[in-house]
Amino acid sequence: MAEPRPTPPPPASLLARVASLLRRTPPTLGQRGERAAARHLKRAGYRVLARNLHLANAEADIVALTPDRRTVVVVEVKTRLLSTAHPPPEASITARKQAALVRLAQAIASRTRRRRPPGSAPRGIRIDVIGVDWPGADAPRGSAPAIRHHVGAVGQRA
Repeated sequence: MAEPRPTPPPPASLLARVASLLRRTPPTLGQRGERAAARHLKRAGYRVLARNLHLANAEADIVALTPDRRTVVVVEVKTRLLSTAHPPPEASITARKQAALVRLAQAIASRTRRRRPPGSAPRGIRIDVIGVDWPGADAPRGSAPAIRHHVGAVGQRA
């Protein structure tokens, strides 16, 4: 009687995908807030150019282009679980973080000036803040996060 053949192992790529799924951790609250903010910007007509961009010793959560394609926007996203006991998440942006965002915006502006095709219109740059209140465990299932978009929130003079 012939011995049964052993089943061949699945392709390495399949094993790698399964292992990756098992190692994956759920997204953090901040990551979920950034995704929600990016969706909000896209629905409003913005074009998201980059996420989590590191430049000039600072990080931009999102870099986008306005709907009219004339302005590059550096976006800082702040997310908190929905609670009335705390100030809104965007209130937690420190002066130090604001200075880092200004440095980052200046570095982006410098790079876009150098890469601009001759004769093309210059692009403006601004810094927006998006606050996201994420529904807590006690919220009704399927509740959407509350999103507040503060246009030109950093670096503007009153």
